[in-house]
Amino acid sequence: MLYKRSSELFAKAQQVLPGGVNSPVRAFNAVGGNPIFIKEAAGAYLTDEDGRKYIDYIASWGPLILGHAYPPVIEAVTERAKKGTSFGIPTEVEVQIAELAVAMVPNIDKIRFVNSGTEACMSAIRLARGYTGREKIIKFIGCYHGHSDAFLIEAGSGGATFGTPNSPGVTQGTAKDTLLANYNDLASVKALFEANPQQIAGVIIEPVAGNMGCVLPQEGFLEGLRQLCTENGSLLIFDEVMTGFRLAKGGAQEVFGIKADIVTFGKVIGGGLPVGAFAANKEIMSYLAPEGPVYQAGTLSGNPLAMSAGLAMLTALNEHPGVYESLAKKTAYLHQGFEEVLQRAGIPHQINSFGSMFTLFFTESPVTNFVSSSKSDTQRFKRYFHGMLREGIYLPPSGFESYFLNDAITYDDLDKTIKALNRVVLEL
Repeated sequence: MLYKRSSELFAKAQQVLPGGVNSPVRAFNAVGGNPIFIKEAAGAYLTDEDGRKYIDYIASWGPLILGHAYPPVIEAVTERAKKGTSFGIPTEVEVQIAELAVAMVPNIDKIRFVNSGTEACMSAIRLARGYTGREKIIKFIGCYHGHSDAFLIEAGSGGATFGTPNSPGVTQGTAKDTLLANYNDLASVKALFEANPQQIAGVIIEPVAGNMGCVLPQEGFLEGLRQLCTENGSLLIFDEVMTGFRLAKGGAQEVFGIKADIVTFGKVIGGGLPVGAFAANKEIMSYLAPEGPVYQAGTLSGNPLAMSAGLAMLTALNEHPGVYESLAKKTAYLHQGFEEVLQRAGIPHQINSFGSMFTLFFTESPVTNFVSSSKSDTQRFKRYFHGMLREGIYLPPSGFESYFLNDAITYDDLDKTIKALNRVVLEL
């Protein structure tokens, strides 16, 4: 049995954890079978409880951009832990990482650290509402901004419509203030503004989507959102929990040359520890407590362990910007290799990649939004996922998640991955 120890641990976990996991995607429900349990990791490789090694293409869902157990981060956390893990009192390292983040990211003056991407996006929405004095927000079908009530909304009868709750526990009252638009469809956004004049506080978007798979913004889409928000007195919120410090030092704002009003962060900014943040210019951030009336707080926000890990990570990225070109070249190499294998095999597919984000969809049609993403063949993906897993390649256990490359992955690792696909493709 390949995964004997993992199977034993999952059986135990199901007795004490809902579904046996602490985050749903880990349960392998989308691909079938039992999840593997990881014992340790280093560089580009994971090792499971059965001693099997895998080339890792999720990088803890994004933050480990320089690989697992990156020495400067481990050293920073180890030295910090010796001096105490949390005080609930200000520390110098909070100021240091804030100064560095503000210097790296365009169009922000101040930043507030929180403990997760969910908390960052939830707080950004509250700040936008407090700043504008409006209640409604626009989000895009297929974009995920965490599990706050305002974001767990599904489409109603059409794109330009009120949403309805898609999770028990989310009230209809909450849902009525979340409006749903279609990604890469400016007309759907414009229709919402026209139907709700002077009511929309902000538009929140993943500038490069990663939660319906990697989906890129089409030419003019982000620019159009910026213009619509400006014309209607609404704030443009970039959810850069995935893209921040991963696509470039300044994230998607730098890459696309678009100025967002509020930006949220997570993942990379904590170096692998739980952390999130939201940032804006001085005027907007002045509305945040204790300066202003919009309340937000967190006992462990800015804790020295997470801040030390994040400072080490951002320092490395700031001092070695060539990592972004390196990652882009590796991603392009993987893209080309997969393309050649799948074309030879005659398997319908689309590959979307940008920077160090990558997704293979089993569909003939281009993937530009949630509807086209949903057409991907999930049964074929299950066979692909488990085939690659047996080959020692760990991919996201869902066909609708982005892969995240880390720079510890070598070209030899990429060749191994492409060769693994060449063998697995016979099963598809």
